[in-house]
Amino acid sequence: MKILNFGSLNIDYVYEVEHFARKGETISSSNLRVSSGGKGLNQSIALSRAGVPVCHAGIIGMDGIFLKEILEEAGVDTKYLAVSDQIRTGNAIIQNDRYGDNCIILYGGANQTITREYIDQILDNFSENDWLLLQNEINELPYIVESAHKKGMHIVLNPSPMDDKIFDINLNHIHCFILNEMEAQNLVNYKENDMEVLKKVQETFPHAEIVLTLGEKGAVYQGKKGCISQEKYAATVVDTTAAGDTFTGYYLSGILKGLDVKQAMQTAAKAAAIAVSRKGAAVSIPEMEEVTGKRNE
Repeated sequence: MKILNFGSLNIDYVYEVEHFARKGETISSSNLRVSSGGKGLNQSIALSRAGVPVCHAGIIGMDGIFLKEILEEAGVDTKYLAVSDQIRTGNAIIQNDRYGDNCIILYGGANQTITREYIDQILDNFSENDWLLLQNEINELPYIVESAHKKGMHIVLNPSPMDDKIFDINLNHIHCFILNEMEAQNLVNYKENDMEVLKKVQETFPHAEIVLTLGEKGAVYQGKKGCISQEKYAATVVDTTAAGDTFTGYYLSGILKGLDVKQAMQTAAKAAAIAVSRKGAAVSIPEMEEVTGKRNE
């Protein structure tokens, strides 16, 4: 069994601000950090640091070679990664306020240049019962999902950032959704309380397992194992940028390693709590030894 993350890779430009810029307003930033990012890259690093071998497929520009090196340093297999000399690497403009919250503008760049020929070349290396992890920061998702489904792969979708392109995908092929409350509401066009929205997602996709992340309220699983809740772990919030990606990678790693849902969610919640206590995206994702508290044993 192998796992492929077909996902984005970004260069993050993180501006530290007192508050998010409002319409017509010019504000000053107290600091600028340039680092690795992209939901795809972050989730691959989280999977690898959680102890699961993962292959990453995606495209970067020449300006993003350092992203390949960062993945490799984290133990991610990059043999399927492509480099384009025609377009810049995708990037994100991130405002990080004094409360640790963020807002993000994405430029797709090379992430939006994926071809069906490239997809076919990558998926030729995978087969039935292998796993595929996807987010919504690359193009050709409907083709990727359809091709992976024909192979019998298990498909996990984190529909972030949520937009209308998600509905071009045959969502009946998705085995597991990992999403937050706003993404869940938009997925089923249903604006109710969290548990009602979760119920609506399950009714809409009865074949799928659903993991709903709720920030301060923890997370909830709904699927063949029933309904399982997970409280968040206390943390001093410094930067929430990669919290969801950390949770996704650690939760999926737990499932792939044979943990039950509750154990996988507990580990993911602990890892996410550590991630939000640090600045940055990929750099904030902890190693498994830190999550389990066994680093110094």
